[in-house]
Amino acid sequence: MEIRIQSLKFDADQKLLDFVEKKVSKIERFDDTIIDVEVSLSLMEKPDNKSVKIQARVPGETLVIERSSRTFEEAVNEAVDAMKEKIVRSKEKRYDA
Repeated sequence: MEIRIQSLKFDADQKLLDFVEKKVSKIERFDDTIIDVEVSLSLMEKPDNKSVKIQARVPGETLVIERSSRTFEEAVNEAVDAMKEKIVRSKEKRYDA
């Protein structure tokens, strides 16, 4: 599974990139057919101005989750948790059909 990280409107430091990579890599355990994952980090208007968008490509569809929070770490944690649930539901739907 390939992970691509983009930071929009700012330069992400290595510590943040490593954190995102570590957290996002865990979703592979829930579906080994994930082709790649794209993570976009961006700054929005206040109050919750840190936005994270995760797109996971699996055979036949692209799963997308967006979360905003006061910190990127918090937004990444929320987005990864939501993505795990979405991947499990998607996988069940594919194999039940």
